Amino acid sequence: MTKNYVLAHDLGTTGNKATLYDRDGVLIASAFYEYDTAFEHSGWAEQNPHDWWTAICVSTRKLLSESGVDGREIACLSFSGQMQGAVAVDERGYPLHNALIWMDQRAVEQTYGLESRIGTEKVYRITGHRLSQSYSLSKILWMRDHEPDVYAQAHKFLCPKDAIVARLTGEFVTEPSDASGMNLYDLEHGAWSDAILAAARLDVNKLPKIARSVDVVGHVLQSVADDIGLPAGTPVVIGGGDGACASVGAASTREGVAYSYIGSSAWIATASAAPVYDDEMRTMTFGHVVPGLFIPIGTMQTAGAAYQWTRDQLAGEESASAEQLELNVYDLMNNMAATSPAGANRLLFLPYLMGERAPRWNPDARAAFLGLSIRHTRADMLRAVMEGVALNMRVILDALSQQTGRIDSLRLIGGGSTARLWTQIMADVYGIPLTRLTILEEATSMGAAVIGGVGVGLYPDFSIAERMNPVGETTSPNPANRLIYDELYDLFESAYHALEPVYQKSAVKPLPSGIGI
Repeated sequence: MTKNYVLAHDLGTTGNKATLYDRDGVLIASAFYEYDTAFEHSGWAEQNPHDWWTAICVSTRKLLSESGVDGREIACLSFSGQMQGAVAVDERGYPLHNALIWMDQRAVEQTYGLESRIGTEKVYRITGHRLSQSYSLSKILWMRDHEPDVYAQAHKFLCPKDAIVARLTGEFVTEPSDASGMNLYDLEHGAWSDAILAAARLDVNKLPKIARSVDVVGHVLQSVADDIGLPAGTPVVIGGGDGACASVGAASTREGVAYSYIGSSAWIATASAAPVYDDEMRTMTFGHVVPGLFIPIGTMQTAGAAYQWTRDQLAGEESASAEQLELNVYDLMNNMAATSPAGANRLLFLPYLMGERAPRWNPDARAAFLGLSIRHTRADMLRAVMEGVALNMRVILDALSQQTGRIDSLRLIGGGSTARLWTQIMADVYGIPLTRLTILEEATSMGAAVIGGVGVGLYPDFSIAERMNPVGETTSPNPANRLIYDELYDLFESAYHALEPVYQKSAVKPLPSGIGI
């Protein structure tokens, strides 16, 4: 039977997005399966890898059933996944503990210990990333310190998508994009860093081997074929981390093409032929899924997640109305926010609900409304949250532009970019035009599909991404609003720096106990 399709999975933070593309790059069907995150203590964020496996199996079967595609027509499975996690697995690829996901910030002591032995600047020059508890390495060391039995039993520590691939194929593999999110990967040499391994006193045998993102790393095992609903022997392409796959979905597969992703987290990134190092270590560089390229990037912790928190805590009326009228609650929230003027009547929101990554690198940072008065309304608060995310993203844009050259326009992808009000706010805050691509929420899984298709020869090269996700509408900045936001941007920066000592004094230290499955 002819192999006409690529089946891609995007193992995200809130759930798994599965997509099916044909050999012409046409989206045939998609499916989504949601799972939960446990926030047991301040700074903790865990997921159960068994939930991921259920999501992969259910969404694969649903795609095949609803599309009418025979599993024998699948040319390959390919993966995108949330990055910077740590999953301890046994020799079969089965999890031994809940996964510490990218949001998890508990491993502060382990990060300080590494810093004392090797130094952040040296790690940054090796990996393109400063030392941080956001990355996999510190999380692995936390498990070694606080869950020694799990550490001892662990055959490998893997990133989320790699854990699924291991269970599917029996192969323990990663690739440059996810490897470069572990604080262990030597960007310029494409290998695990001996210097960092020595400083961490970490056994390299606990880590997977490194392949290219486009490589077929294994095949679906007979033992799991019935679970996933695909024939044993179906090729599995390793794919990439979600940020790198999003770069393909945004067609940022050649040097200089910049884009922004607005999802639970958010980032601004471009593509380069060499790693980009910032003297102040504000931005990062990941390995690209396109062989030979790199991804200079700045990432904030809670973007869409901040608006989701706002929905849950401040938009109960809209949520009830949306459910009753069968409408999208975010549309109602956006309509209300639009009644507040640019600047939200001088109400500022600092969007640090889970600490912050680039360029703050402050796990103790916390969110705040500043300037709140009795005259402010819920509409002002909703708009202030959207503006706060945009203002924080401008901090990232400015830092990245200083290293890569001026960024004159951005492509937009991700669920947050579907909101026209938010897109306009971002254009006004950044002062540059923003172009929304045709595929927004499924751009990351589309990127994984392209990687898979290139890997098995179904697609000729990565240029197909530009045809699969063409440019949609462009939003230009409003000059009057830009003046308002320029003033607010200075206030936003001043507010953060003024609160830094408050964050440090009020920090809640993580508790020294773990959660098993």
